[in-house]
Amino acid sequence: MSKAKKEKTKRAAISTFAYGRTIMVLLGFLAQLLLLIVGYYLLSSYSFWFYGLFLVISAIALLYIYNTRGNPDMKLAWMFPIAIFPVFGSIFYVTIVSQPGTKVIYSKLQGLSKYTRQHVVADKEVWEKLRTANPHMGRLAHYLWNCDNSPVYENTLVKYYPLGDDQFPDMVEALKGAEKFIFMEYFIVSDGRMWDTIFEVLKEKAKQGVEVRFMYDGTCALWYLPRNYPQQLEKEGIRCKMFSPVKILFSPHFNNRDHRKVVVVDGKTAFTGGINLADEYINEKERFGHWKDVGVMLQGDAVERFTYMFLEMWNVSEKKEDNYSRYECPARVMPESDGFVIPYSVCPLGPERVGERVYLDIINTAHTYVHIMTPYLIPDHQMLTALTYAARRGVEVIIIMPHIPDKKYAFVLAKTYYNQLLEAGVRICEYEPGFVHAKAFVSDDEKAVVGTVNLDYRSLYHHFECGVVLYKSSQVAEVERDIRETLDKCLEMNTEDYKRLKLTDRMLGRIMRIVAPLM
Repeated sequence: MSKAKKEKTKRAAISTFAYGRTIMVLLGFLAQLLLLIVGYYLLSSYSFWFYGLFLVISAIALLYIYNTRGNPDMKLAWMFPIAIFPVFGSIFYVTIVSQPGTKVIYSKLQGLSKYTRQHVVADKEVWEKLRTANPHMGRLAHYLWNCDNSPVYENTLVKYYPLGDDQFPDMVEALKGAEKFIFMEYFIVSDGRMWDTIFEVLKEKAKQGVEVRFMYDGTCALWYLPRNYPQQLEKEGIRCKMFSPVKILFSPHFNNRDHRKVVVVDGKTAFTGGINLADEYINEKERFGHWKDVGVMLQGDAVERFTYMFLEMWNVSEKKEDNYSRYECPARVMPESDGFVIPYSVCPLGPERVGERVYLDIINTAHTYVHIMTPYLIPDHQMLTALTYAARRGVEVIIIMPHIPDKKYAFVLAKTYYNQLLEAGVRICEYEPGFVHAKAFVSDDEKAVVGTVNLDYRSLYHHFECGVVLYKSSQVAEVERDIRETLDKCLEMNTEDYKRLKLTDRMLGRIMRIVAPLM
């Protein structure tokens, strides 16, 4: 067997066992079934007490969950398996919520966040200017600074990209122009023209003495890259690491993936959005029809936040503190910017759901319209209420979804929400040429958000994410123009469409709604 084939076989085996929670569920179910059988045959005379013990354990677990803080959908998702499988369900819940791995990461991030505050200084004059222009935006900026170390910036030029095809050339040129450092952080990295081109630039820059750091999510080792890939890049002079490498049997924080897409060049230029480093994102390779994705480039003061955002995540697994001052850029004379910019990050391990708060703020303060592009539509109760209420109070709410999905289970699950939204007046349109991977909000010709946050539980509750809030920027109009042009290529949904789904798909979607918060 060839080396490549052995590596592929090994990756397939790892992939089979990677979803530690699934393995735990199956083993736990079998263990509980075995326990019940043993109890029935060997302890039949004590069956009443045996059953009573199960009920007590289940009742304690349910009472505890009911009184915890948090989303009611999440509580219900936990209470359901505990009610059906009292012993295993309770053990499973305790195992997940008490994960030592997540606590260690969160504690380290909290420490790094305090360290970052020594280097990121919020400009009170800029915040006051924003608050005077729009009190609602001032309050959002206040929230993001207090909960995420994310200041509001001016003196930043923004360029919006309606396709990955458009962003790719500019990203390559920015990387080629690097003189001091390059930071890159991605969820998916896959061999092909896009990554191969960027990799060649990174190797060349490393040879020139530019500091290059590259970080990617550990799930890439399951499908896209060999497990020793960081070592391969290190040989080229590129500092590289996987975030949260996946264990074969059980990863205590498997669900908490690094879904961010960040490029920082010399602290002067940054890129983010939904675009990963794989050929389908630039339509070099066709997967699920035409791939619709979006991104933004920042140049100026707001790049600072992405620099420190990257350093915080990088240093989670480092023992020595980074010298952040090495990456501070001197004051630059920039053309007068045309708006306010707030880059922000999302940490799934703390009490604040920053990604959802930003989206809810856009929806709840909209006067005329809210237009959304998202690949997945699995909203929690708060988001569902906000969307339907906005439509009922006369705001034009349009959601653009894929017509060709990448994940069938997510698509049939999303369909179960369609009619509730449609009946409230929300318009849902599916991108007929293919798959929408974009994550963008735009409202009232004033506000826009572009980033990595999907409208599903994974992004809102489980993943590390990032994004950029734009206010009074010329690029807000570009986001809206792109959405309008995309709508011309969409099929508008109606309440009869759900009835045309296969009965099995409808049943699958309804069942999936029960466990959606845990997915």
